[in-house]
Amino acid sequence: MADTPARILILDDDADVAYAAQLVLRRCAAKVTTLADPRQLARHLQGGVPDVVLLDFNFAPGRTDGAEGLAVLDQLRALPDAPAVIVMTAYADVALAVEAMKRGASDFLTKPWDNARLLAIVEGALARRAAPASPASGALDALMGESLPMRQLRALIASVGPTQANVMVLGENGVGKELVARALHLASRRAAGQFLAVDMGSLPETTLESELFGHRKGSFTDARSDRAGRFQAASGGTLFLDEIGNLPLAAQSKLLTALERREVTPLGADRPQAIDVRIVSATNLDEARLYDAQVFRPDLLFRLNTIVIRVPPLRERRDDIPALLRHYLAHYAQLYGKPPAAIAPDAFDALCAHPWPGNVRALRHACERAVILGQPGIHGLADFGLHGGEPAAVPRAASTDMLVLDAIERDAVAAAMAQVRGNITHAAGLLGISRAALYRKRAKHGL
Repeated sequence: MADTPARILILDDDADVAYAAQLVLRRCAAKVTTLADPRQLARHLQGGVPDVVLLDFNFAPGRTDGAEGLAVLDQLRALPDAPAVIVMTAYADVALAVEAMKRGASDFLTKPWDNARLLAIVEGALARRAAPASPASGALDALMGESLPMRQLRALIASVGPTQANVMVLGENGVGKELVARALHLASRRAAGQFLAVDMGSLPETTLESELFGHRKGSFTDARSDRAGRFQAASGGTLFLDEIGNLPLAAQSKLLTALERREVTPLGADRPQAIDVRIVSATNLDEARLYDAQVFRPDLLFRLNTIVIRVPPLRERRDDIPALLRHYLAHYAQLYGKPPAAIAPDAFDALCAHPWPGNVRALRHACERAVILGQPGIHGLADFGLHGGEPAAVPRAASTDMLVLDAIERDAVAAAMAQVRGNITHAAGLLGISRAALYRKRAKHGL
């Protein structure tokens, strides 16, 4: 929290509702004020802008259209030091909530609310406001986009971050699951501690216990000194278990034991050590497979997925593509000392319509390619490694050969991914290429 006490304003014409919220929120703020009439707001703001405003949508008797609340929201968002605004409605109107989010509301509640959710949402809003220039806000900013799915994602991170709940992040390759994990850490009370990411899919099962739990000198042939495991190294912070879905079942059992007992025993040690870490895990496994007991232990899943965050693929938030293109083109132009270049209209339309199977990662790589290889002035579609319109004339034999080679490459990549159950690191090893190259080939073939 910031040095100054947190201030919350509840703007609701129902005195009972306002008082109930005030009682709950006294746990997380030094000053909780209520107002029944939005016409009193201007005078109230003369005493200072609150950190968080809980705003009802309707005030006049019989009104249900939310116009009054939206007008107040616009008034609050126009302030130089705008508060976080959480809108409330007794009418679970999704369209109205969407409009409020578009206008800058950080979240919304329907009445009657659950007190735990109310607290979580307000605590998250206070945590974000407490350090607007902190790494936490930077991590949230890295999850770029103003589409509704991204606004909801950032709001969920802000709500869940300050809690101690274990979180499982689900999403396709390239959507930014590690960015979500880092944002959760930096929005938490553990932000001053270590954020340690572990690629679970790349840990050999034979050394899993040593890597995660540590070992004592002489506990095995190469144990020349004591070594702390990842759980001990992340003590007081967050341990991010990436690609958790690729962990073999036998290894899952060892991890489950550590989480259940909240302690680990280093190899060669006589006594267990207590652990103090928050677990954030991630996987690109389809949820149906994740709930298959032959793939993932249900009891371990229960320990890891107290909260589930699903990161939307880029094709489900196409409104964000233009801003992402501008951002990454400007970033790589500066990085490589190239003059800024516009995107040709037909190329822009094609880029916005592209399915982006590699998600933001693929878009970023395409922008880097365009900056490096493109001609000065304007970027065409080919600069991004995408091709539209009629294919260029290619001799029939050469065209056939290219199609055959493409098919062989696609089959090889698909077979490698299937053999290692989607583990990028292991598949890249089988194919003899880097992870980055494998990501590009998967994007190329839509795998």
